[in-house]
Amino acid sequence: MKHVLAIAVLGVCVAHGAWAQSLCTSDGRAAPATLVEHFVSADCEACWGAPQSGPARPRSIRLDWIVPGLQGDDAPLAAIASRDALLRLEALGRTAPDTSLVASSKVLRNRAHRVRVAQGPAVGAYIGSIIELRTDHPIRPQEPLSAWLLLVESVAAGSEGTTVQRNVVRNVLVSTWSKPDRSSPEGRYFFHELRPLSIPEGAQAQRLRVVGWVQDARGRVLGAAESACARPIDVN
Repeated sequence: MKHVLAIAVLGVCVAHGAWAQSLCTSDGRAAPATLVEHFVSADCEACWGAPQSGPARPRSIRLDWIVPGLQGDDAPLAAIASRDALLRLEALGRTAPDTSLVASSKVLRNRAHRVRVAQGPAVGAYIGSIIELRTDHPIRPQEPLSAWLLLVESVAAGSEGTTVQRNVVRNVLVSTWSKPDRSSPEGRYFFHELRPLSIPEGAQAQRLRVVGWVQDARGRVLGAAESACARPIDVN
């Protein structure tokens, strides 16, 4: 019932055009140019506290995936580890690291593809979320798109043992899009996914936001977006 309510809250806000007032959205934000994904083994506590390697990239989305380790539930970072990290590694053609690894993906600079994400307030243990794509290119059913929608928890530098800000992936939804939800006479195609994302135990709702991107059958990232919240909107 709570997940239905989470979607309902988001749906009402969208229907009334209250994006800026009631939601955390990607509206008005510059389109990212790069996805920088940092995979950390749950066994490697030192990796969590290590400084960020390499210079910061402008207009990038940086994500921290905590990969289940060989120590299982006894691993130092087991509480925030997720098997979704293994799914993402497989999609990238990479293997789980013993310590850590970084993977970067360029976002195609093509105005023909526009990705938008948004999240509603936390309702119980769920957050209503949405990812949308507007594109000028038709999609062939034999080459479907993959939409990745992530619930991310931001951890400030200097807190919880990390020397840099972390954007920890806490939940993931992957959808396959082969047919648009609708099209326009101008030749634009529209896709969207509206879903509740469960809030993992221990996550702080006020630190959560959503990140999303759409990639083609070859793994190229066509567009990406991240939400920004002007203020906490937890209504519990």
